[in-house]
Amino acid sequence: MKKTLSKFLAAALVASMLAGCGGNAASTTAAPDTKAPEATTAAVKPDETEAPTEAPASTGKVAIVTNTVSQNEEEYRSAEKMAEKYGDRIVHVTWPDNFMNEQEQMITTVSKLAADPDVKALVINQAVPGTNAAVDKLKETRDDILVIYGTPQENPEDVATRADLLLQPDELRMGPAMIEQAAKLGAKTFVHYSFPRHMAQVLLSSRRDLMKEKCKEMNIEFVDATAPDPTGDSGTTGAQQFILEDVPKMVAQYGADTAFFSTNCAMQVPLIKACVDAKAIYPQPCCPSPYHGYPAALGLVSEDASAAEIDVKDIVDQTTKVLEEKGVLGRFSTWPVPVSMMITVAGTEYAFQWMDGKTGDSLNLDVLKAEMEEYAGMSVTLNPYTDDAGKVYDNYQFIMMDYMIYGE
Repeated sequence: MKKTLSKFLAAALVASMLAGCGGNAASTTAAPDTKAPEATTAAVKPDETEAPTEAPASTGKVAIVTNTVSQNEEEYRSAEKMAEKYGDRIVHVTWPDNFMNEQEQMITTVSKLAADPDVKALVINQAVPGTNAAVDKLKETRDDILVIYGTPQENPEDVATRADLLLQPDELRMGPAMIEQAAKLGAKTFVHYSFPRHMAQVLLSSRRDLMKEKCKEMNIEFVDATAPDPTGDSGTTGAQQFILEDVPKMVAQYGADTAFFSTNCAMQVPLIKACVDAKAIYPQPCCPSPYHGYPAALGLVSEDASAAEIDVKDIVDQTTKVLEEKGVLGRFSTWPVPVSMMITVAGTEYAFQWMDGKTGDSLNLDVLKAEMEEYAGMSVTLNPYTDDAGKVYDNYQFIMMDYMIYGE
């Protein structure tokens, strides 16, 4: 499996453009010069030596671009949380909902940020298709901005040359890990819902192939199911209705020991609802998080309300209580913290540390990992992207965390 995973990791990340749920990297500003002046001829007594002073904190701004609430609430709320903490030092804007058809609007959105000379860093979560073109336009006038991508969805080697730092869940390693988790929850069948637009993303299609292989290894039947694309003619409503109707059919055919997964954010709420009703198995949302899908699906908040404003521990406790009432504890799991929110928060905190000259002249993974673990309250594993020629991209980091099973 390890050799196969390496093979897919290399092959998946060098294919052509991804589509679907960054010239040279922007130059970074060197840390302020705090070198002591040359010594004078006058002797200085030890007790008269002045204590070194830290470089003054910067006053620059971080611009955060997220999807809208309807596309991914966690990303949006994570930017709000940063704005609450840093006030007007955060500029928060959103991509258009139908970003696939509004690429020019994306370019305009990012270009406007360049007009503010106080914007020193740009955190884009998610870096959906079209982000590269927008960043290219930005760099025509600003080559001094630190650029951070969250969950990039274009050709890996292209994004790696445009952004200074790229962060995303480790989609490939997540595939086999998800099957192992489903097996722990009692799965005998695994249903994978997706659609052509997502399967055109090499990471997602390669992850699916790894999941198939792992299912075969563990004697779990893999079902490759096609669902409507929420950006298609039937829209989000049609895609959600399909899930609500199809899950009971799958359970009737394969039994309740069937695990379900969808690659699309908008499908998570109906998928959780249907799995609870059928007492099926749900190993994780597409974006692993206690906030993603669970609160709305279980009636803890309305689908229009913000679950991300609730403390993570509280939302886990409330989710556990409802799943216990439904008699499905031990069949649902996720990652213990919202990874998409962690990307925004850690990316923004890193940007401010960079502005303050605390990261050095190049990417500082120790500072980055510390920011992630500060948010998560637990260990976070990072793995760099390596292409098929063996070139390691330290600025492109994949994130993995352990699972949390509700009720354990």
